[in-house]
Amino acid sequence: MNATQHSVVVTGIGATTPLGGDSASTWDGLIAGRSGVARLEDEWAAELPVQIAARVAVEPTETIPRPQARKLDRSAQFALVAAREAWADAGFTAKAGEDTSVSPDRLGSVVASGIGGVTTLLDQYDVLKEKGVRRVSPHTVPMLMPNSPSANVGLEVNARAGVHTPVSACASGTEAIGYAIEMIRSGRADVVIAGGTEAAIHPLPVVAFGNMMAMSKNNDDPQGASRPFDTDRNGFVLGEGAGVIVLESAEHAKKRGARIYAEAVGQGVSADSHHITQPEPSGNGIALALENLVAGTDLEAAQIQHINAHATSTPQGDIAELKALRKVFGDDVDHMALSATKSMTGHLLGGAGGIESVASILALWNRTAPPTINIENLDPEADADIVRDKPRALPEGTIAALNNSFGFGGHNVVLAFRTV
Repeated sequence: MNATQHSVVVTGIGATTPLGGDSASTWDGLIAGRSGVARLEDEWAAELPVQIAARVAVEPTETIPRPQARKLDRSAQFALVAAREAWADAGFTAKAGEDTSVSPDRLGSVVASGIGGVTTLLDQYDVLKEKGVRRVSPHTVPMLMPNSPSANVGLEVNARAGVHTPVSACASGTEAIGYAIEMIRSGRADVVIAGGTEAAIHPLPVVAFGNMMAMSKNNDDPQGASRPFDTDRNGFVLGEGAGVIVLESAEHAKKRGARIYAEAVGQGVSADSHHITQPEPSGNGIALALENLVAGTDLEAAQIQHINAHATSTPQGDIAELKALRKVFGDDVDHMALSATKSMTGHLLGGAGGIESVASILALWNRTAPPTINIENLDPEADADIVRDKPRALPEGTIAALNNSFGFGGHNVVLAFRTV
């Protein structure tokens, strides 16, 4: 790391997921090996090939007042719930400026979504067709904008250093956190609230992903449908929710006496340039992201004791990721406890990197790797130390965790966190 760059730490975490309405209940669900997937009870799902998904455990309207919620797409509602938790968890008592420990001009927001306000767009189009022009909500445009979650979080905390929304499909949330790290390392901001959110459980996305043969159609066994690294895996299960963290320069965090969960070491980014939806089967693009991470930081392979894998439960993607890890780290992969938490949460698309960063940070904080559930017959090509069925203790000393995310379009983003 360049001597002029600032060290970055994590001081707050927040989440709303299929396992719980906050980060604590989500972590408890992960450690318990509990699935958040269920059969969809909506009338529109009854005749679809895919009838399962992982909805949030707690509806955002339980904490967001209805007048405010009506002006927010569901993805922005999730982001706001997670951001409020993370902000309070970091020890801030009000928005920047009112809480004098952080300046609005030195505070940023980077919250990503892979799809944005798709439910608003589709629902309001139905209103237009069925009820006419006058019934379309005047809030439609600011609700459907992909930058709406980040903008609303920025408004919530009074962020003026920059409000950003990287969009890179299922790598969006991870790229958002990586961008936030760089904002602080470069000196643009002292504090950045960052993460990912998604709300796409709607007939059109479900049908579209299903017709791509990307989603599991195991409707008779919802909780067993997401099965990364299992020989019978047959696609991902769609989830929803958000994960948000508060990042700070180490100097700023120490000055205000903040609790520090972990160091945010840095990111590695690359692109496959292979196919718009299919991963590069040898894992070369993923390997380049891992190599860029190592080259741009002081991270040592021996420190990496845990990996939160992207592992969506697709036949090609799961194995390509492991090939990449083996290519870059060789035999060191054998001591990296690998967890595939999408087996429990489903796949949150652009929100995945947010909640999986929260899971990675809590794994370091609690020195415990969550289990991967639903592996009944391990794929012979799954050449890694996969944590199965029950959590595993992580070693003492200075250890690091990776969070891997890859998206349609060939986007590859890897984050590293380390104990302090």
